[in-house]
Amino acid sequence: MRKAYPTDLSDREWTRLQSYLPTPKAEGRPRIHSLRNVLDAIFYVLKSGCHWRLLPHDFPPWSTVYYHFRKFRLSGAWGLIYKALRSAERNRAGKNADASAAIMDSQSIKTTEEGARSNGYDAHKNIKGRKRHLLVDTLGLPLSVYVTPANVQDRVGARCLLAGLKPLMPRLKRIWADGAYSGEELAGWCEERGGWHLEVVERDREAKGFEVLPKRWIVERTFSWLIRNRRLSKDYERLVQTSETFIEVAMISLILRRLARGA
Repeated sequence: MRKAYPTDLSDREWTRLQSYLPTPKAEGRPRIHSLRNVLDAIFYVLKSGCHWRLLPHDFPPWSTVYYHFRKFRLSGAWGLIYKALRSAERNRAGKNADASAAIMDSQSIKTTEEGARSNGYDAHKNIKGRKRHLLVDTLGLPLSVYVTPANVQDRVGARCLLAGLKPLMPRLKRIWADGAYSGEELAGWCEERGGWHLEVVERDREAKGFEVLPKRWIVERTFSWLIRNRRLSKDYERLVQTSETFIEVAMISLILRRLARGA
């Protein structure tokens, strides 16, 4: 039996997560490596930021770990697991499983040579890389995630972030955002596509230094949760879909810890 790492799932976390995992097929070759060990390896990569090929040897082979990570991404399993855990966490906090209010913002992040084909230059932040667009509920849990090149304007990214969200979030009525999302065109689009009221929370022009703005701090806290994981401190991924998946995996890890503590 290998030595435990701080990123390993506890028994309570594994019990909670196991109920949401895809059921293995009856036919075919049986698994050689425990799925729990595979998931422990994925969470290790997320937290440590190491390459897949540099996984410690006491984990399953890196090819097996990456195979399951990619398989879950292509099948949509990560998204389904995250949505189920998000609903459980909202219920634990005494809230309806479906959010009625949300906060929207973006974060420009540097990339490496792996993502060179899909990056851009954010002149406002002076960053060459990609941009993470997030829509989070009032607990800071993402409702929608979209990654684009950094040169994509926030108002354009907002449409990609919110497109097709109405059937999935029928209770959503109000969205808070910063001044980058101002303008009647986007507000009208939000009202037309989803019946969402877009409210821009502006910073006081006379204020000096740092100022905590109502509601907007919630999504900023979510960004800080994400970059605690070294794999998300930069965008190391070749595909933007992989970048989005790692955000989901990071939130799965966070919610599992919360649910295990509250059990």
